[in-house]
Amino acid sequence: MTSPTDAPDKPAAAADTLRGGPRRGRVRKGLGRGVPLPLLVPALLGLAFLVLPLIALLVRTPWHSLPDQLTSPEVWQALKLSLLCATAATAVSLVIGVPLAWLLARVEFPGRGLVRALVTLPLVLPPVVGGVALLMALGRNGIVGQWLDAWFGITLPFTTTGVVIAEAFVAMPFLVISVEGTLRAADPRYEEAAATLGASRFTAFRRVTLPLIAPGIAGGAVLAWARALGEFGATITFAGNFPGRTQTMPLAVYLALQSDPEAAIALSLVLLAVSVAVLAGLRDRWMTAS
Repeated sequence: MTSPTDAPDKPAAAADTLRGGPRRGRVRKGLGRGVPLPLLVPALLGLAFLVLPLIALLVRTPWHSLPDQLTSPEVWQALKLSLLCATAATAVSLVIGVPLAWLLARVEFPGRGLVRALVTLPLVLPPVVGGVALLMALGRNGIVGQWLDAWFGITLPFTTTGVVIAEAFVAMPFLVISVEGTLRAADPRYEEAAATLGASRFTAFRRVTLPLIAPGIAGGAVLAWARALGEFGATITFAGNFPGRTQTMPLAVYLALQSDPEAAIALSLVLLAVSVAVLAGLRDRWMTAS
């Protein structure tokens, strides 16, 4: 017979099972006790494949000359330009990317799937192809650039502004995807409630929606900034590699690798440190999402 004290435990145990609590813990312990060898070996090879180059970079870093390498005027010039252009590209992405994400998430219109595919295309497009496309559009003979040059005397390629445009082109999709996902997860009833109280759609977006999706915007902005900081292909194709004007850190690494490998390693270490800092900043958001 079941004692009275045992009876309340059954519903609790059933609820825990439905929630996946104790059972999930047992499954995880089981995996830890016996990992199949056909899965363990490729997993370790994959880990080594990803981590070994980073370890090699740290091992080969000229630590004795690192302070001199990092304090050279060329390095600070490239680093300053990289930070400035990446921040400006992120600002551009925020101004036009957040409204675009809202359009994709909240408005039904014909061809929305095609528009979303075009927005995310720079994620898979080779960066050099993106640079060529920017030249065809905004170059002095481009379909838009020729009119900018003729009417306003504005030339975008091979300028600092060109660097910002190239970085924004490849980085903005990261922001749009992040913000659109956050918008789809947010409850639209708050916006509807604001509308019933007399708020316009823009006021509801500004006063209700933006505070709700602020974490998604912040996470997307950080990802976009990191992607802009590491951009190489589109930048060198559309803006060139001119020290002090368009030479960002990735371009400086490429140039130094041909003449001074130790300087290239030192510059790469700076970019690695920035990437680790970005991952550390987003860790809590990713862990919460998982």
